[in-house]
Order: sequence, then structure tokens, then C-alpha cells
Amino acid sequence: MDFDFSPEQYMLRDTVRDLLRRECSPAAVRGAWASPTGRSPERWRRLADLGVVGLTVPEEHGGAGMDEVDLVLILEEAGRALLPEPLLETTAVAAPLLARAGSDELRSRWLPRIASGEAGVTVGLAGSPYVADATADLVILEREGALHAVTQDRLTLRPLRSMDGARRLFAVTAELGGDTVLSSSPEDARWAFDHAAAASAAELVGVAGAMLDMTVDHVKQREQFGRRIGSFQAVQHKLAETLMLVESARAAVYYAAWALANDAPDASIAASVAKACASDAERRTNLEALQLHGGIGFTWEHDLHLWLKRGKALELQHGDADLHRRRIADWIYAPG
Repeated sequence: MDFDFSPEQYMLRDTVRDLLRRECSPAAVRGAWASPTGRSPERWRRLADLGVVGLTVPEEHGGAGMDEVDLVLILEEAGRALLPEPLLETTAVAAPLLARAGSDELRSRWLPRIASGEAGVTVGLAGSPYVADATADLVILEREGALHAVTQDRLTLRPLRSMDGARRLFAVTAELGGDTVLSSSPEDARWAFDHAAAASAAELVGVAGAMLDMTVDHVKQREQFGRRIGSFQAVQHKLAETLMLVESARAAVYYAAWALANDAPDASIAASVAKACASDAERRTNLEALQLHGGIGFTWEHDLHLWLKRGKALELQHGDADLHRRRIADWIYAPG
């Protein structure tokens, strides 16, 4: 049995990594903090041209027709690069949800435009009373157990304070009606939440991996008492333990992607395990990176703070670790 990704999946990951290195540098992320929308239409267009935005859109609607396993490495790269654009909401949740539960009219109207990058879409699911994109043409909202597909002209968005300026938050008021119902099935709502949680976990692993790499590079250079601090055993132990958490979380994320792609019986729990492990790994990495960088890591002038803040934001997105542990406990102790 082969548990590895295919050469084609690694090739796509490497292509996206190269694109994000060029298009989503720390300077570009700082630019998103300062821009009116926090978004770059040009960068989104390039991702769409590469096929990334439409990766989970069915081929008959102009997408690549791929699945969660193909997407998970891309989400990890998006987290590593702190991509401001809503790849998670669009490609991991909204597009496959529209393909799964949408009417023929909804699918034919929105999926080709999503795949081409022409239409923006985001989600506001239960447990997350905000949306992360004010420019979206379509917002999928969960209200009272039903999923609604709401167009921009029926939405009122109120800006909220966000610790991550490249990830704006908005409270949303929507004019809902029978014509906005995407699905009233609890199973579809659970499916959407599982995908959002697993995708957030994939981005968290990318964020944690980037912070760990930055910290290892820093301790190899920073000197105290005439020695590089990376030579101290206490520092090495901290980083080794952090690496183990990140690698364990990565394994849980990859399994969750496989379970969701194959509609495995434990897919929902696998998503919760992935989100809980990734949140824990990111929190530990966040703490150690900040401590080992000293005060400089907390300053605006140093890039680390961009990852620190994105990590903290993603920890809470689509359920924190405590919520997902409760889901796991409910599953374990459910009546037989």
C-alpha cells in the first residue's frame, strides 16, 4: 500500500510554492494589510490561471475535478505563504459544496465563474459568526441549520477588528428567503464544517512549518555569551519537540484529507483530530518562535509577527482545539 502523494501532486505543490514565493512575499502580505480590501485580484487571477482556484470544481464546469488529497498540499503552501486570498473558503469548501448540494441553476451559474477566478465566494458557517472577505460575490451562510447561498446585493457587511490585517473580518446580515436556501440537510452542514476544519488545519500546518523554519535559521545565527544559541541543548530540545508536534499534525491532516476524499466513516472525526492537532502544534510553535526570537519577533519590523498573528487567527477558525476535542469525545462515548 502506498501512503505517499503522487509525483504529479508534488509537482503541482512545487509549482504553487514557486508562484507564491514570487507573488506572496512578506512584503506583499504587508501590502495586503495596507490595501483597501486586503486582496490582490492579480494574484488571484494567476492562481486561477494555474488551475488552483478551480481545482475542486467538476470538469464539466470548467474546473480540474480533483479532490481533497490533491488540494491539501496546496493549502499547506497557502498557509506557509500567508496567502491573503480566500483559497480555503473558495476551493476547499464553497466550490465542492455547490457541486454537491447546489441546484443545476446554482452550479451552472457559479462554478464556471469560480473556476476562472471571475467570481469570489466565501463562507460563514456555524461557530464562526463572521466572514473573511467583503469582496465576495457570493456568501454561503449557515443559519438555523440550513445553508444559504446569498448574493452580494442581499448582504450587509460590517467591518470588525482583526489581529491579522491580511485577513479582514466582517459581521454579516443577510436577507434570507426560500430562494437563498442551498441545502437544509444537516448532513450537508456537517460536511461543510468538516471540510472547513480540515482545510484550516492544513493551513495551520503550513503556518507552523514556516515559523519553525524561521526560528531554526535564527538560532543558527543569533549569538549569546559568545555562542550561537542553537548550540544550547535547551534550545535544541524545544525545537525538536516542536518539530514532532508539527509532523504529527501534518500526518493527521493528510489522513483527514484522504478520509474526506473517500467519504470514509470516520471522516468527520478525522477532520476534528486534524484541527485539534494542528491548533496545538501551531500554538506551541507560535510560543517557541516568539521566545527564541526574543523581543524582535514581536515587532512590526520583523516578518515573524505576520505568521504569529495568522496562526492565532487560524487556531480559532472553524472550531478551536477544545471544540474539536469535544466532538471526538462525543464520538468515542456515543451509545453503541
